[in-house]
Amino acid sequence: MTVAQPIAHLTAEEYPKVKRTANFKILDSTDVSYFRSILSNDEILQSQSPEDLVSFNQDWMKKYRGQSNLILLPKSTEKVSKIMKYCNDNKLAVVPQGGNTDLVGASVPVFDEIVLSLRNLNKIRDFDPVSGTFKCDAGVVMRDAHQYLHEHDHIFPLDLPSRNNCHVGGVVSTNAGGLNLLRYGSLHGNVLGLEVVLPNGEIISNMNALRKDNTGYDLKQLFIGAEGTIGVITGVSILAAAKPKAVNAVFFGLDCFDTVQKLFVKAKSELSEILSAFEFMDRGSIECTIEYLKDLPFPLKNQHNFYVLIETSGSNKNHDDEKLSAFVSETLNSKLISEGVMAKDKADYDRIWTWRKSVPTACNSYGGMYKYDMSLQLKDLYSVSEAVTERLNAAGLIGDAPKPIVKSCGYGHVGDGNIHLNIAVREFTKQIENLLEPFVYEYIQSKKGSISAEHGVGFHKKGKLHYSRSDIEIRFMKDIKNHYDPNGILNPYKYI
Repeated sequence: MTVAQPIAHLTAEEYPKVKRTANFKILDSTDVSYFRSILSNDEILQSQSPEDLVSFNQDWMKKYRGQSNLILLPKSTEKVSKIMKYCNDNKLAVVPQGGNTDLVGASVPVFDEIVLSLRNLNKIRDFDPVSGTFKCDAGVVMRDAHQYLHEHDHIFPLDLPSRNNCHVGGVVSTNAGGLNLLRYGSLHGNVLGLEVVLPNGEIISNMNALRKDNTGYDLKQLFIGAEGTIGVITGVSILAAAKPKAVNAVFFGLDCFDTVQKLFVKAKSELSEILSAFEFMDRGSIECTIEYLKDLPFPLKNQHNFYVLIETSGSNKNHDDEKLSAFVSETLNSKLISEGVMAKDKADYDRIWTWRKSVPTACNSYGGMYKYDMSLQLKDLYSVSEAVTERLNAAGLIGDAPKPIVKSCGYGHVGDGNIHLNIAVREFTKQIENLLEPFVYEYIQSKKGSISAEHGVGFHKKGKLHYSRSDIEIRFMKDIKNHYDPNGILNPYKYI
């Protein structure tokens, strides 16, 4: 039996202050005829029924839903170019979309924008095992990129819980950080070149870029993290990392966040060159995940206020395991941690990671979630979660049904000072939203943090950049947008 996908409220109805841009053309039969003249039947989806196109119109969190009746799925960069030129000439608004795993409403329409899906641009173009340069279409699923590189003794330098659905072009367009930024750094450093279709249809490409090239401005950086607002990424050249010969993981239970910080300092010092991830989860995150993963035994015997997952990766299994085992023994003997377990084999390693990777899905399983992605100094990292939970508890909104909030959860990447705040809810309400915003942003501003560490801006945080950016920075961003997209057709109502 097919289970119907829950349908979110229309974004246009939930946010009535946002108005459709008056000079955007309304799609008509002439436009559709043009698209059919350049695309095959399997490159176009059209329907007047919202249910038919809900997977393109609605975001993963079921919070935002647009009203597009036309989905274009071109199979070449040249077709993307023709689509963009026509849309620009006729002022038809367009939303580029990858795997639609975005978390800020950046990859779905707000009104009736045409959805330009990159899923049919899914070919691996080239791989050089000597330099590690990997080239592919933007629509290659990250899972497939990982698999291909794994078979060639390399790894994609980014991993995400959404790896089975997200696209390479999408993660570059949003500048996703992921689980191993501590080890491999950000996409701003790993992306070597891009192929991008501009709003007017022009194609700009430096796919053959070298690791070192100072001949002028590094234009690709403009499109990394731009969320499809100034160009559509169609190709990516990225530096793959050598595949570790040995990986392992440990899972710890701790009493307080101060201890999490002390453990991080110790891990950097004693695991140093093999440390590849340091993730933390609070009690609420794990309680939601235990309920979600009903049939998977929890790796620890007791419940704790905080949990830490440490991953190591290196070239010598005996050396790495011996080093990690000594680290676990020392932390237990010194009472730094309350309880801990080390993976015994690859299956055990995968199970430990499941408890971290399943947190977002678990929090979203009750009906939806409000999600915030922030970076702060480590000493302040968990304080935002404490402040928000206290605020929601004071309003009497957290608890068993009929209260709307199940739990307020904090987890994230200690290695790069990034916390994810998930408010797991049974329903979205304006009361919850008004308690969260602008409180969350003002709190982050008071701590001199960033309101978006890795998830981007999208529709959710448009108009909020002043909490993290100066007036002159925002002015420069608007100048760039106006220069590349003077008609404003590309991913409108978002970003800046």
